[in-house]
Amino acid sequence: MSQHHVELQWQRESADFTYRSYNRDHRWVFDGGAEVPASASPGFLGNPACVDPEEALVAALSSCHLLTFLAIAAKRRFVVNAYSDRPVGHLERDGEGRFALTRVSLRPKIVFGGEQQPSPEQLRQMHDMSHRQCFIANSVKTRVTVETD
Repeated sequence: MSQHHVELQWQRESADFTYRSYNRDHRWVFDGGAEVPASASPGFLGNPACVDPEEALVAALSSCHLLTFLAIAAKRRFVVNAYSDRPVGHLERDGEGRFALTRVSLRPKIVFGGEQQPSPEQLRQMHDMSHRQCFIANSVKTRVTVETD
């Protein structure tokens, strides 16, 4: 249906190449021209000033949920004025003992405008539909939950 292209750029900056010495910093260049400085997680000798792949996956899940939620809300004629999230991804050992992002908790806070406000049940249904229709959530085996007030 569509393709999504990213360019990844890395260049060795250390004199030698050992696990402790090689640089983890690299760049993600997206098809629209945006560049993101990336690195390994600080726990794996990465640069804390850069985005790491685990954070990027958590952000992608949250962003996809947001965009799907907005589409569903608009189609149901609910006006969304603001949406924020502080998702948390959990890097743990999976059932086979390998490190994996085993679960991600989304914590969306939504401010609706207009006269029509969703009931708690309608809000729950919209989040459930958003999760089921999110392309990224459908692409990973990570358990994703939505925690609302």
